[in-house]
Amino acid sequence: MFFGTSKKPVELPSIETALPDRAYPNQFTREHFVNGNPIEEPVPANLKKAVFGLGCFWGAERLFWELHGVFSTAVGYAGGITKNPSYEDVCSGKTGHTEVVLVFYDPELITYEHLLAVFWQAHDPTQGMRQGNDLGTQYRSAIYCTDADQSDVATASLRQFQQALLDKSFGTITTEISVLCNFYYAEDYHQQYLAKNPGGYCGLAGTGVCYELNSSS
Repeated sequence: MFFGTSKKPVELPSIETALPDRAYPNQFTREHFVNGNPIEEPVPANLKKAVFGLGCFWGAERLFWELHGVFSTAVGYAGGITKNPSYEDVCSGKTGHTEVVLVFYDPELITYEHLLAVFWQAHDPTQGMRQGNDLGTQYRSAIYCTDADQSDVATASLRQFQQALLDKSFGTITTEISVLCNFYYAEDYHQQYLAKNPGGYCGLAGTGVCYELNSSS
């Protein structure tokens, strides 16, 4: 994680300027360190998955694994160009990926909109290529959708939260909403990092603005 000023790129690379693909994926433990559930498919058929980027993925993952209805979580990289990137690759700003959390959840116990409410309230989605002191393309705000319903709900939630932010004199949301193309698991030491390292860095800082859930959520 980053502290202070940096000369990291704050513009996304092109296919021509991105780092080359790596031949092999990162190695990780399949069982969640906190609850023992699998963090990769196959998972129980009743579960759905969601992917969010809200800055440093260490604190973001803990935020989601603590929610009732969440089966398991994992951290990784998405939204970019380079296949099978390492953490160092992503930190260079030359892969196009952002740090994300993969959430497997039971929609009978927690709705996608509830997850979005947690996402919006936990960070400042108006900051572009940064979160607080963490500067770079890997810290940009993002929602990667797995189906059309998620895309519709995410887009509606952005409009709703944008108005709530404007009412409190915040700026324009820069969150990227797009279809999830690929999720690359981060290295094992990043998975459930704050459970393994309770005193570790957590850069999460919201705006203090609430997201109002629908009564059915």
